[in-house]
Amino acid sequence: MNTSIIESRPDFAAIAAWIPQGSSVLDLGCGDGSLLRYLRETREVRGYGVEINDKKIATCIANGVNVIQNDLDAGLADFESDSFDFVILSQTLQATRHTEALMNEIVRVGREGIISFPNFGYWKNRLQIINGHMPVSKQLPYQWYDTPNVHLCTLNDFELLCDHLGIRILGRHVMNESGDVNLLPNLRGSVAVYRFKREA
Repeated sequence: MNTSIIESRPDFAAIAAWIPQGSSVLDLGCGDGSLLRYLRETREVRGYGVEINDKKIATCIANGVNVIQNDLDAGLADFESDSFDFVILSQTLQATRHTEALMNEIVRVGREGIISFPNFGYWKNRLQIINGHMPVSKQLPYQWYDTPNVHLCTLNDFELLCDHLGIRILGRHVMNESGDVNLLPNLRGSVAVYRFKREA
């Protein structure tokens, strides 16, 4: 695995830390398959990626990653309940249109879910808004007029959504460019990773 990819995506290591060796994984919006490849190399996971973009699917195949072409906003009806140990949505939550429905599908298809997303409440984002502009950063690299992001949220927003859906949060890892964040995470964290499951 290219170390520069891991350096640019610190959420990969946080996700991997929660996944036992040999787990089955479904990676939603898997892009070029980098996360699944990383998990295969570090955790010996078995699994599939789901992606809609033709070029990214071709890259997955070239990287030896099993991939299924599907639109996440159409749901996960092709997958049986509890068919994976973990369903992962990495840096894709903000680009989904039917967020509540997808969250419910994640905890239906997977015994546990893991999600990472850019924290819109990060102080640098707030500062750009105070200065009259939509935030543009490493985690949010698009201008307002060409962004695929439709549902940006803060840590507090995501936790309220989980409570609303009856989803129990099992763990949270918040970080910024300097490393892990424990003090004032909703203000100081640029990226959040959550582990969760449906309430029994």
